[in-house]
This record gives sequence, C-alpha cells and structure tokens, in this order.
Amino acid sequence: MNKIRIVTDSSAHFLDPTLVARYKITVVPNTITFSDQRFREGIDMDAASFFRLASSGSIPTLIPPTVEQFASAYAALHRETDRILSIHVSRAMNATCDNAQKATLSLAGRCTIHVLDSMTASVGLGMLVEMAARLAETTDSVEQLARTIRKQVGSVYSVFYTESFAYLQRAGLVSESQAILGDMLGIKPFVTIEDGEMLAMEKVRTRAQATDRFVEFAAEFAATDRTVILHAGMTPNEHVYQLRERLSTELGWPPCLLAPYNPSLATYIGTDALGLVVQQREESA
Repeated sequence: MNKIRIVTDSSAHFLDPTLVARYKITVVPNTITFSDQRFREGIDMDAASFFRLASSGSIPTLIPPTVEQFASAYAALHRETDRILSIHVSRAMNATCDNAQKATLSLAGRCTIHVLDSMTASVGLGMLVEMAARLAETTDSVEQLARTIRKQVGSVYSVFYTESFAYLQRAGLVSESQAILGDMLGIKPFVTIEDGEMLAMEKVRTRAQATDRFVEFAAEFAATDRTVILHAGMTPNEHVYQLRERLSTELGWPPCLLAPYNPSLATYIGTDALGLVVQQREESA
C-alpha cells in the first residue's frame, strides 16, 4: 500500500535539512519580494541571501503559495499515493492554509487530503512536520496521523524579541501609530505566537531585559524535548551565547541548538531579532 505523503510550505524550518529528502516531504515555496524582485524561498533565496538583500534597508513582503501551486503539488503526489497530510504555517498569519484547503477540491473523491493548521511557524512548524513524516512511516491512516499531530500542536511554544516595529507593522501585526510611538520611546517588542496569532506580549528597552524575559519564559517548563535559539544573520552574536549560557546555568538545560531564522519568519520579526522555540515534553503537558 502506498504510504502517506507529507506536504508543507517553506515557512517550515528544519534543523536537519536532510529530513526533506529522507522522508520525501514536499515543500511548496513562499515568494519573498524585495521591491520589484521576487524570490522563491528555499529555491532562489536562502537565509544568507535574504539577510544580504535586507541589509539595503528594503522591507520585504511574503506572498504565500497559491491555490494553483498547491493543486500542482497534490496532483504530482497523487501519482504515488491517495493519502496526503498537508501541514502549514498558522492560518492567523497568512492565507497558506486557506489556499491549501481550496486546492484539495481539485482531487475531491480521488485523494484524501487533510490540511492541518500548525498554529505556529518556522522551527515550530518544522518540528510538527518532522514528527508527521516519521510517523507516516508506521501508519496507514491519514486520519489518525492528523489527529496525532493536532494533539502535538499545543506542545510547541515560540517567543521573539525584535529591535524594530517596522516589520511587525508591515505584516499588519501592529498599527502605524503603535510603531511610531514605540520607536519614539525606544521600546522593543517581545512577541509570542499564541493560539496561532503573533502577538506583542510585552515591551522591553534593552537586550539585557529581553534576555531576562526569555529566561523567565523558559522557567515555566518543567521538561522539554527540544529547545532552539533563533538568531539573525548567519553567525550567532554575543547575546545569543549569553542567552544559551543563562538557560544552561540557571535552568539546568542542555545547550540549546542555535540556528539562523529563515526568510519567511524574518518578514514578520525583522533582520535584528532573537527567538526561542520550546517543544514541551508530552508527559509534562
């Protein structure tokens, strides 16, 4: 029997890039625009090229995959399987899930396609997709697989600190007046993904205060499976290492994985941000 195939979008950030080929995960690319230039995330643009272009000061825009792109991806997979689990960036953040859902109609009655809202993004989405890909090796029921992954959605937590309101404003997460006032007062946003929405949970004035908030947030978890610090650019700076050291010394965590965040997340949090992603251990949930 043909196995279940997994589809996601390029918002998913895989800590192990070999997973995509190993499990034959289909990744439908977002489009990132800089002025009149358009790039397919993960094909024409990676993190390094994104940060290089963003250094010019131009604020990019993210365009989610279209209905037609998803329909084409599903049609290609239907040659191999009649069961697809399609897991995507939070519906509250952009139209990816809705476009994927509309595309399922092109194979209605011929292929079972479950579209799952991860209610997260970036590494959090990647964690859920990786889990689905592993489990798809051992189950024949796409319905059961979807239920299992849906239960895990609440185990992934993400918080971010960003130096500027500009990207949050461009993404429609804060108003122009909020952005202007924040910049005037020297306030920096501390953002979380809650119930699928990216929300400003509080504001800080310095990176030192932001590090304190990260540690306070992390202290709420009794046990974790994976923890990742996401940083701007391709090389971690001193603030990244300071946060990792504090999480280890104050909370007893093993050293967190470090990774540059991907272009799609950068269109929300900007080019000078810091993030922490925690996958809570199931028995402590």
